[in-house]
Amino acid sequence: MNKLKYGIIGFGGIAENRIAGEGFCADKSRFSPHPDAELIGATDINPERKTAARSLGLRWYDSAESLLSQPEIEAVFISTDNRSHAAVAKAAMERGKHCLVEKPIATAIEDLRKLQQLARKQNLILGVDHMMVHNSYNRRARALVQEGKIGEVNDICLHMEFLYGASPAEASSWRCADPGQLGGPIGDVGSHCLYMAEFFLAARIKRLSCVYLPRTLDIAVENGAFIEFETSSGVQGSARVAFNQPRGGLESTLLNLGCEIYGSAGAIRSYGTLFQLSGHPDEPVQIHLDVVTKAGRETIRIDTVENIYQALVAQHVRNVRSGKFIDSIEALHNLAMIQTCHESAAKNGKFLEIRE
Repeated sequence: MNKLKYGIIGFGGIAENRIAGEGFCADKSRFSPHPDAELIGATDINPERKTAARSLGLRWYDSAESLLSQPEIEAVFISTDNRSHAAVAKAAMERGKHCLVEKPIATAIEDLRKLQQLARKQNLILGVDHMMVHNSYNRRARALVQEGKIGEVNDICLHMEFLYGASPAEASSWRCADPGQLGGPIGDVGSHCLYMAEFFLAARIKRLSCVYLPRTLDIAVENGAFIEFETSSGVQGSARVAFNQPRGGLESTLLNLGCEIYGSAGAIRSYGTLFQLSGHPDEPVQIHLDVVTKAGRETIRIDTVENIYQALVAQHVRNVRSGKFIDSIEALHNLAMIQTCHESAAKNGKFLEIRE
């Protein structure tokens, strides 16, 4: 079967290095061609990104409209700023393109519902970039929980805390300067923590409480947040997210991006698995798991891992090829949780039910 042909709309650093370089295997020094997908070209509102795209062998389009007008491009990966996701996805689907969109797909529930309706009408796949579920170490941790390795789980803590926004350039970026973008710590990384908690526990979060951290950075969005939640299975959990935590240097920062899963017979601790890393030997740190039980401590390292972005793209291709309509319900639920966090913080941390 022919490979599904994609274009990228929004070609910043993550799109260049992670989505194109890794996900679509455009970094030929590290990866063989993707077996299911072919990246044709890219566009960005910043014309200076043209050099980076061409260095990866991609065609450059001067506008999103120009890219979407290409009949050979069957699907698009949308990695623009959060506020523009919905509008770009709408334009793409009206042109008959399947969409894979950075989270959140939209910044308002009603806009996401309209996109779901359009996808169904056009018989197109609307997917979201929840790539951490494809991490081999996260999958192993979930399997260990399901096998009962640490007994009955009653608590989980996830954390993504680092320093971003201390420089004028970072403070003025859309992630820090405009709360309406949902790009602060809650929307940018808290969203990952929430869907990953559900992944590890195989249960939906039904209610949560959120409070903002004290302000130490001069940025327009929240500096950070502490989130407590309860799943439909009765397990409690928490997430700590922040832009104002230095966390030492690069290695200590990356390895701190992980979680602890607590059970009646032990605990699982992940190091660096809640980030953009997959576990390749050439990455800046070696991510891993520690499993602690009465039998002692076991450090788990996986010899052969799957790249999380390549797996994300492959899943999107399978969804397109399946011929079945697949609703982006997980994207809607995740957006509802983000919005509930901010609503709870405005009510002094009151526990609120997730309403979709």
